[in-house]
Amino acid sequence: MKAENGKTKSLWTKAPVANLVRYEPSGIYFARAKVRGKLIRKSLDTNVLSVAKQRLADVLDAEHRSVAPRSAKIVGKMIFAAGLDIFQQRQKQDPELKPRSVEYNERTAECLLKTWPSLSETDMKKITKEECMDWRARFGQKYSATVTNGALSILRRVLDIAIEAGVRYDNPAKAKEVKRARVPQKELRLPEPDQFIALVKHVRGNGSGKGGLCADAIEFFSYCGPRLTEAARILGRDCDFTRGEIIIRGDPETGTKNWEMRRVPMIPEMRKLLDRLKADRGEEDFLKNPVCRVRKFNRSLKNACKQLGLHHLTHHDLRHLFATRAIESGVPIPTVAKWLGHKDGGVLAMETYGHLRDTHSADMAQKVVFAAEKPAETKPTATKTPTATPANVVPMPASEEDRKAAAKAKAKYKFPWWASTNPVEVFWGQVNEPVRIVSLEKYHECATAAMGREVFAQELADPDSLRDEFVERTGKRVIAELSSKIPHPAPEKQAVVC
Repeated sequence: MKAENGKTKSLWTKAPVANLVRYEPSGIYFARAKVRGKLIRKSLDTNVLSVAKQRLADVLDAEHRSVAPRSAKIVGKMIFAAGLDIFQQRQKQDPELKPRSVEYNERTAECLLKTWPSLSETDMKKITKEECMDWRARFGQKYSATVTNGALSILRRVLDIAIEAGVRYDNPAKAKEVKRARVPQKELRLPEPDQFIALVKHVRGNGSGKGGLCADAIEFFSYCGPRLTEAARILGRDCDFTRGEIIIRGDPETGTKNWEMRRVPMIPEMRKLLDRLKADRGEEDFLKNPVCRVRKFNRSLKNACKQLGLHHLTHHDLRHLFATRAIESGVPIPTVAKWLGHKDGGVLAMETYGHLRDTHSADMAQKVVFAAEKPAETKPTATKTPTATPANVVPMPASEEDRKAAAKAKAKYKFPWWASTNPVEVFWGQVNEPVRIVSLEKYHECATAAMGREVFAQELADPDSLRDEFVERTGKRVIAELSSKIPHPAPEKQAVVC
């Protein structure tokens, strides 16, 4: 085809998308790309750009799959059983994985093979997306959402091993149609203070030979919130009465769930309980043996709840009870998360314990005031003590210039982190903001809560160091969530004077 100026005009026109071209005589779009060094051009059977964009990815993916076996690193097949064996060997050799996690994955793998009988001897290159979808549907009907997600994770990781070995190009278990199960959030139905007292009293006087020991264990779990395996390892010598804290060490070999020892402060009820146990058992016996003389007390809890008409409680519910009571008493969520042994800075605790029980919520609602009545003017009869500024009120900057600077800084954000009740959000917002928006006192308080340790006043002058330490303490997931909610505003560009 020749143009008016005599030059040859191309029949193909590049589209505003990579690897997409348009054939001018017909207007049909084509995929044009190099796959494994080979140039391919394939019709997308449409002259609509939006439709061509959608079909382009599928066509290129199909072409990659068709040539993938030619570049395989090994010859022959790999059955699923062989890939599963490699996966389990890696699990056992992983020093960061606890033995109980390895055992759980082995049991989950058995459930996977039980619901897919032919999978063990199947060549992994022949496993299709449709087969994975069918298995996922069958498995989800028989097992809980948590077990379903665990089995799907194992299936995906074993197929990843096949990709590493060059057996196949893609992972059909990672297709968007093979979905993870939604884990429903558990509704926490915890006893009120008077109900808890009645519960302990009922267990203690149930006539059983171990009723008193079970009641002591219920109180201990509720007053410091340990995990079941952690409580069994807490000895009397781990209770520091001088500092007023309990040291939770976990298993002697594997430690706690997150490998770290932690300290939980003694609340007044805990100190009374420990003082009584120490007096009853004698100091030597108390120091050498576990505080909880019974490891499990499910039956006692079940019978007491049934007799008192309470919702069924488990060991772990008492951990929830401790966290809920602490938050309702005004303890910041990041601090409660630290007591529980969470390493995410309070994200999981916020999701789990962001609620308040009905009674507490109703009490807090009475404090919400939209418009207070103006009191009648009376002559002062005595000098009144000035009312202290509430802790949640941020003092205004001293000068007009400071006020304008703070207002300009606030305008850069979509989320008002300076008014948030979450100290982690306030700290993250201010540590990344050069203009002082919150008061120094509030910033100091939020920094202490977010870091999970005492923060000295002089440290506030070095926000970079505080930020770096906070990132190391919390991890990438928390930082990503905070950054998406409170992004760092881009610095203003200065005009260049020529």
